[in-house]
Amino acid sequence: MNVLAIDQGTSSTKALVVGPDGAVLAEAEAPVHPQASADGGVEQNPEELLESVLSAGRHALAQAGAPVSAIGLANQGETVLAWDRKTGQPLSAAISWQDRRALAICDALRERAERLQSLTGLPLDPYFAAPKIRWLREHVTREGVCTTTDAWLLRRLCGTYVTDAATASRTLLLDLATVTWSREACALFDVDADENPAIVPCAAPIGETSAFGTTLPVAGLAVDQQAALFGEGCLGAGEAKCTYGTGAFLLATVGQRPHRSRAGLAACVAWQLGNTTTYCLDGQVYTVGTALGWLSDIGLIEHARDLDRLGETTSDAGGAVFVPGLAGLGAPFWRPNARGVFAGLSLATSRGQLVRAVLDGIASQVAWLSRAAAADLGRPLVRLRVDGGLTRSRLLMQTQADLLQAAVEVYPSPHATALGVAALARLGIGAASDAAAAIGSWHPAAVFEPRISADEAGARLQRWRRVAEATMDLPS
Repeated sequence: MNVLAIDQGTSSTKALVVGPDGAVLAEAEAPVHPQASADGGVEQNPEELLESVLSAGRHALAQAGAPVSAIGLANQGETVLAWDRKTGQPLSAAISWQDRRALAICDALRERAERLQSLTGLPLDPYFAAPKIRWLREHVTREGVCTTTDAWLLRRLCGTYVTDAATASRTLLLDLATVTWSREACALFDVDADENPAIVPCAAPIGETSAFGTTLPVAGLAVDQQAALFGEGCLGAGEAKCTYGTGAFLLATVGQRPHRSRAGLAACVAWQLGNTTTYCLDGQVYTVGTALGWLSDIGLIEHARDLDRLGETTSDAGGAVFVPGLAGLGAPFWRPNARGVFAGLSLATSRGQLVRAVLDGIASQVAWLSRAAAADLGRPLVRLRVDGGLTRSRLLMQTQADLLQAAVEVYPSPHATALGVAALARLGIGAASDAAAAIGSWHPAAVFEPRISADEAGARLQRWRRVAEATMDLPS
């Protein structure tokens, strides 16, 4: 039973036709073009997002030349827009998860931050949806409804008004314990809880669409990172993955009881299957792929493949340190005003050492996310499953294993998110008996083991943290 799996992401939409054994029968991709502004804004054209979904999906189906039985849709998570619920027409741009313009709203609610986190599991930060929704209401329009992009896409595709439990948990509006909209949290952000979309499980038919030709049920829904966590088979407590894409996103499954982090991570729904909810911890490095794009823009590298070529010209970073705060720092620091920093430079610092420092900086922040997850779980991670385009950098993956002091297992496909939502759709139409059967088995494309001692890893991480803490409050 084939599934059309669509991953609507920040810089592109990918669509796969996935066979019953998890084999990719066809794939297509359509770019989208976020626009950044000097005031911290990052916006996307909603109609371009929809058109990319339709284009990628139709091209994948045409290439496959085989029928499909259901559709799965993964979304960006915290990206929001205002729209007319009757007509489905956008009333604003899509405000990206990377947008920082709601910082003043968060500052005004700072005294309620602890209460919000106890309710929703999320730190008060403009990364999440609710501050951006209130910013839209105050600065753009009070007309229509404001939701995450998935609810709007599903309205345009199949006429429903829903969001899945995992996406709802990324809003700062969900009561994490009951998986229902929190009227208290909604009131703080001037949101009418009764106007929010209905919350549905991640694996269940929620409507039908004929947008791709034959009428098909939409039966799998999730935030992109949770879909990847599911697709990589991180079903048990303590199993974790990190996706290296536009940003780096580490998620660790914690089980079926909501867990509020005491170590600076976000706590949210991993997935909801029927009446059973599984929870996870989440941390992020906002600028990873985008940091490399910046390196290309300033001429330090030409292509991503230059990372290993240049980085391997030197044995280490020569004392150079990079903090990837180009769009602020997320977990476990939560400093939205932080800036990116190079430190420890000298006249002898080479181009290769700067590249090496960037890779070290990304791996260091991910390692601190891993340490935070370990503190919450009460035990260290024994391995980290990884996916995303930057897993092609052997130097980055080896550095990650060194600093984690744990094995790094590379997922064999670049499409973990789409394969995860395909597995959810398979479950949703009853084509698999349970989560493990829906996912199937897989073997790592590569495994990286630590090559340095725990003492050396600890010293490198402490040095990076000292630089990060000393520079994260630099004036704008």
